[in-house]
Amino acid sequence: MDALKLDSPDYYLNREISLLEFNWRVLQQALDDDLPLLERLNYLCIASTNMDEFFEVRVAGLVQQLEIGDPYLEADLVPAAAVLKKIAIRVHELVAEQYRILNKVLFPAMAREEIHVLPRARWTDSQRDWLKTFFFDEVAPILSPIGLDAAHPFPRLLNKSLNFIVALVGKDAFGRNRDFAILQAPRALPRIVQLPAEFCDNGEHKFVFLSSIIHAFADSLFSGMEVKGCYQFRVTRNSDLAIDTEETSDLLDAIKEELSQRNYGDEVRLEIAHNCPEDMVEFLRVQCGMSQDNVYQVDGPVNLSRLQALYALIERPELKFKRFTPGTPAKLAESSEIFSRLRKSDILLHHPYESFSPIVELLRQSAIDPKVLTIKQTLYRTGSKSPIVDALVSAAKASKEVTVVIELRARFDEAANVALASRLQQAGVHVVYGIVGYKTHAKMLLILRREDGKLRQYVHLGTGNYHPNTARLYTDYGLLTSNKKMAKDVSNLFVQLTSLGSATKMHKLLHAPFTLHTSLLEKVARETDNAAAGKPARIIIKVNSLVESDMIQAFYRASMAGVKIDLIVRGVCCLKPGVVGVSENITVRSIIGRFLEHTRVFYFENAGDAEVWAGSADLMKRNLLRRVEACFPIESSKLRQRIIDDLALYLSDNNNAWTLDAEGRYHRVICEPDVGAISAQSELLKQLALHY
Repeated sequence: MDALKLDSPDYYLNREISLLEFNWRVLQQALDDDLPLLERLNYLCIASTNMDEFFEVRVAGLVQQLEIGDPYLEADLVPAAAVLKKIAIRVHELVAEQYRILNKVLFPAMAREEIHVLPRARWTDSQRDWLKTFFFDEVAPILSPIGLDAAHPFPRLLNKSLNFIVALVGKDAFGRNRDFAILQAPRALPRIVQLPAEFCDNGEHKFVFLSSIIHAFADSLFSGMEVKGCYQFRVTRNSDLAIDTEETSDLLDAIKEELSQRNYGDEVRLEIAHNCPEDMVEFLRVQCGMSQDNVYQVDGPVNLSRLQALYALIERPELKFKRFTPGTPAKLAESSEIFSRLRKSDILLHHPYESFSPIVELLRQSAIDPKVLTIKQTLYRTGSKSPIVDALVSAAKASKEVTVVIELRARFDEAANVALASRLQQAGVHVVYGIVGYKTHAKMLLILRREDGKLRQYVHLGTGNYHPNTARLYTDYGLLTSNKKMAKDVSNLFVQLTSLGSATKMHKLLHAPFTLHTSLLEKVARETDNAAAGKPARIIIKVNSLVESDMIQAFYRASMAGVKIDLIVRGVCCLKPGVVGVSENITVRSIIGRFLEHTRVFYFENAGDAEVWAGSADLMKRNLLRRVEACFPIESSKLRQRIIDDLALYLSDNNNAWTLDAEGRYHRVICEPDVGAISAQSELLKQLALHY
């Protein structure tokens, strides 16, 4: 073991390529005939949205590193320029596959279900007349074509906006020759237009892309000139906020200022219609400052995620996942007063199979309960019109002492969190923004209640956000407890977040950036020592991402000592499993299903005295060393066994599982005929939801 250099780049997969492979697995769901058709379309849209964010954040970051000469610091040691080349090759493959699936697989399948997205060539005369009226009434008045000349330079286009480059011949009203014009479609316009029922036979749905409508009638916008061509394109920009947290005196104002510029960051990708002439493609490439690698010509709409609108517009339940009602644990259903129930024992909730409503109800009861004195909560993402926020506002108005730690820098939710902070402050809530330089990502709720003349604390700790909507889409664990030591730890952590005092010794919790990283490394080392001593040793970990190199090296050492390690990693994984002499005892699998796997769980066999931990952190440097995170033990033997059983179910999944090989390729797990199909998510729905 000592002779091997476990920090060698040969033992690590590239982080960015691994993220693209996750997106490829999502895209493969669109090809699964066993899934409902509109859900397959939805997966295609999700893959498109994921790709947008990949360019806005990951590619943008690499470009910045290259520009300022910073070294690329990932464990595989591939320089930024080489990574960008690898990305371009793989993304071009993925984009081609996206549009092949849309045009050759999904559109024909939708047509068989009488769902039609009509190209201009298939419009009837009556449909064209209706669309022409729609264009002149609803679209043309909002458009502002820009003819390009010295007085009208190429405009700075909004991030991911739908644009058209128009080739013109002739003179404008002032006698000037024009070659090109730019047309930007305002975001107020729908990207998919549904044709009225009069154009549809019984059961039919017919739609037209806004881009097709603009193409068809663009000539009317350029009176006296001839339109030789009209081609859609889209520019993706760097959308990561650049805030110097050490220099700013007011984080809220700094974020507001940065948000005003988000839509105009540096260009990182150019998407253009596949039939755009080569000279116009080159013109756009130069104007947008793009390298050829980051120009993508696509056979369809430049923003596939807009097709997601069809899901809501089409009322066809048989083409969607069956609806379910999240269950409620019997112990909570039998009691109208949550506090008395929590005094008896801990309660574990597994979302979305079990309802998020007990958390909302706990806050609602706390807001009106005269015995409740204080509520403290962290908020990272909450969603609009959140009942969580409503309850906090009600509590503050009822003269409770309410403190909320809001993470303003939750990526792409910054504007929502700025507005949330303002609303809570207006209601009298004490609002703080966490720690400068460290995102507050922990999911914690603390309620202080006076009972029989004494103060008692109640706690909720979770792996996911306080967001009722995503709680129906993401898998997460939440622990409700009145354990005194756990509550004391949470209380100390809140004090640390608000008063900026020194780190306090914890009784139960592991917390980043102080003890979580070192404690996890110690637990892996303990399993390594146990295996070497012939004691029972096993590790099962379920996270969203595995990137941090110290953790990976610890897993390698454990594997070399004989520890069996099963890693369930939804997305990015930089560890190479199955490397002879290094990681032969490690398996890596990814579950891609109806729900986004989001639970973070850590199981250590501990020589027969098993430990199970859950928390908010992934195994990434940012989570372990640059964020405030909380990881909590599951101490109830019954609840601990329940999570162990869940992990076993995920490890037996042969329906939604993919396994990773040492080359970074994922292979779909095939259901053997004599075993039968096992879907962890479907089984958990049957076990925990009321209806399926």
